[in-house]
Amino acid sequence: MATVPEDWQARLRRFGYVARPGSDVRERLVPPFPRLSARLWEWTGLGPAGVCRVAKALDWLGPVLVAVLAGAIRFWHLGRPRAVVFDETYYAKDAWSLLHLGYEGTWPDRKISDPQILAHPQAIPLSDTGSFVAHPPAGKWVIALGEWMFGLTPFGWRFMTAALGTLSVLILCRIGRRLFRSTLLGCLAGALMAVDGLHMVMSRVALLDLVVMFFVLAAFGSLLIDRDGARARLAGALPVAADGRARPDGHTGDHAGTGVRPWRLAVGLFLGLAASTKWNGLYCLVFFMVLTVLWDVGSRRVAGARRPYRAVLRKDLGWSVLSLVAVAVVTYLVTWTGWFLSDDGYGRHWADGRGGTWSWVPAPLRSLWHYESGVYRFNVGLHTPHTYDSNPWSWLVLGRPVLFYYQSPKPGQDGCHTAGDCSQTVLALGTPLLWWLACCALVYLLYRWAFRRDWRAGAILCAVGAGYLPWFLYQDRTIFSFYAVVFVPYLCLAVTMMLGALLGPPGAAGKRPVLGVVAAGVLVLLIVWNFIYLFPLYSGQTIPYADWRARMWLGTWI
Repeated sequence: MATVPEDWQARLRRFGYVARPGSDVRERLVPPFPRLSARLWEWTGLGPAGVCRVAKALDWLGPVLVAVLAGAIRFWHLGRPRAVVFDETYYAKDAWSLLHLGYEGTWPDRKISDPQILAHPQAIPLSDTGSFVAHPPAGKWVIALGEWMFGLTPFGWRFMTAALGTLSVLILCRIGRRLFRSTLLGCLAGALMAVDGLHMVMSRVALLDLVVMFFVLAAFGSLLIDRDGARARLAGALPVAADGRARPDGHTGDHAGTGVRPWRLAVGLFLGLAASTKWNGLYCLVFFMVLTVLWDVGSRRVAGARRPYRAVLRKDLGWSVLSLVAVAVVTYLVTWTGWFLSDDGYGRHWADGRGGTWSWVPAPLRSLWHYESGVYRFNVGLHTPHTYDSNPWSWLVLGRPVLFYYQSPKPGQDGCHTAGDCSQTVLALGTPLLWWLACCALVYLLYRWAFRRDWRAGAILCAVGAGYLPWFLYQDRTIFSFYAVVFVPYLCLAVTMMLGALLGPPGAAGKRPVLGVVAAGVLVLLIVWNFIYLFPLYSGQTIPYADWRARMWLGTWI
C-alpha cells in the first residue's frame, strides 16, 4: 500500500500534474505568463537576459507575422471583382453620401447607379434629399474613410474592411495569448481566423458585419485587460504573511476598491460603436455587462470576500453601468453628429414645433427617436423571401452560405482557358473543417465551464452566445448566415482551447505530448488545406466549371 501514492503521482505527472506545497492567492487572481524555457535556446548560446529579450520580442513578433499573412490574403487583388457586390450597393453609396453630405442622401435605382459608378468616366448620381436607411451610420463612416483615401471604387470602399479584418487577426492573437497565457496558442487562434473563409470574404466586401465583429472583438480584448488590471489591484491590496505569500482576506475582498478602470471605458466605447454600426451590437453590450459583473464577483470571492455579490453591488456595479451603458449611449449619439448638423437628413426636423408629453426633450433627440422607431419596425418586419436566407440553426454547420457574386466566363474570356465554361464566385462560406471542428470544441467548452468552472471557457461561450443566440428571436425574419462573422473569433478561440488540451499542459511526460502535437498538427494542416482548396470560391478566381462543382460539398451550397 505504501507504493500506491507514489505510483498515482507518477501517473499524474505524465499529464502535467505538479504538486505545489502552497499557493499564493495573488497568482490565482492574476496567473503569471510562463517563462520561455532556456533549453530551447541553448544551441544559440543566449544567456538568461537574451532569452528574456527573445521572449518579449516573440510576444509581439509572432502575432504581427500572423497578421501580415492575413493581410496579404485579404488585400490580394482587393479590387476584384470590379463590381458592386451584394449589399455594397447600399453601404458603399451611403458611405460616400455621409462623406459628402453628413447624412445618407438619395441614389437612383441600383440598375442605373451601379453601372454609372463603375463606368469610365465615372458618374455619381447622388441627390441631397435625405433617404430612409436601415442601419446607424458608424460602420458606413468606417467605409467612408477608405473612399476618402481611394475614391468611390471597389478598392476604395473595401479598403477599411480589409484593414479591420487584418487588424482583428492581430487583436485575436493578443487576446488568445492573454486568455491562455501562451503566445503559441494566441498565434494559433489568430492563424485559424486568418484562414477562415467567411472572415476572409467579409474582409473583402463593404458590408457592415465585419465592422461589428471588429468593434466587439476590441471590446472583448479590453474587457480581458480590465479583468487582469482589477484583479491585480485586488491582489496588491491583500496582506502578505511572514512566508511571503498572500492569503484571502475578508475585509480586503469586501471593501477594497479596484481604482480607475480606463479599459472598462474602452469597452463601453467599442460596444457603442458596434451598436452604432448594426443594432445586434446591443446584445453584446448586455452579455458583456453580465460577464464583467460575474468576473468581479469571482475576483472578490478569490480575494476572500464573505459576501461577494454584496461587495460588487456596493463597490463595482454602479461604475460598471456608467462605464459600459452610459459611454455606449453617448458614443451612439455622437456617431449621428452629421445627421444632427444637417437640415436635409431624413426626418431631421420631424419634432420641430411638436408638443406633447415629451416636449421637454430637445427636438433633435425626439426626431432621432421617431426615425429609429421606424427603423426598428422595418427591421423586425423584414420577411421578404431571399434565395440565400437561412435559419440560424444551420449556421454552425454551414448549411446555407450566401453567394455574393457569380459569373460564367466563356472559353477565352476573363481567364477562362478551358474548352467549357468557367465560374467566378465570391461565396460567404466559412472554412468547413474549421467550423465543424468548432462544433466539437463548443461541446468541450460547455463541459469545461459546467463541470470544471473554467472561466476561459465561460468567456468564450458568452461571446459566442452574444453574437449568435439573439438571432433565434428573429427566425421568421430574412436573415443570412454571414451575420455569423461576428462570433468567428470566438469559434477560433474555442478550437484553440481544445487543441491546447490535446497538446497537454507544460511538464507532461511520456508519449502524451508527442501524440498531442501530432494530433493538433494534423488538424491544423487539414484546416489550412481546406482553406487553400476553397480559396478560388472566396476570391473570385476564374476556375473551370467542373472544379467549381467539385467544391460544392453540400447541395445547399449551390
